Amino acid sequence: MSPKPSYEIRPLTPADDAAVSRIIRAVMPEFGASGPGFAIEDPEVDFMYARYSTPRSSYFVVEIDGEVQGGGGVGPLTGAPPDVCELRKMYFLPPLRGLGAGRAMITRCLEAARGHGYRACYLETLSNMNAARMLYENFGFKRLARPLGNTGHYGCNSFYLLEL
Repeated sequence: MSPKPSYEIRPLTPADDAAVSRIIRAVMPEFGASGPGFAIEDPEVDFMYARYSTPRSSYFVVEIDGEVQGGGGVGPLTGAPPDVCELRKMYFLPPLRGLGAGRAMITRCLEAARGHGYRACYLETLSNMNAARMLYENFGFKRLARPLGNTGHYGCNSFYLLEL
């Protein structure tokens, strides 16, 4: 039995933009999330560092052997009260899945959210992303009947909120 690879979570740098964009564009279609109404179409996908260098925003990448394999972040939820953030663009390539990186990434993002002064964290996803939804629910995110704010991601059909 071979050992599981270890990973490292670190803040996003400008040099990571291409890798993160590639990951988002590879993972989202895997779950049927391509086209209008999904995060894959957001202009920030190509300029993640610039987007997450703004106040009250943070984005982190996950590396295995120095290669970016995933990422996730938090930032203000458009159209919501200023004390509500959104867990954003958390996607992992297959080599990273099953290693506990999702739990570690959410922990890191929620720490950042608390540090930015948020009192709640919102997220939206797809009902067919079962592993992700289970992870969110295990963290205490509560399912909502309808979306909050105005993300523009009208293709999503599962909505969650966690009081921080």
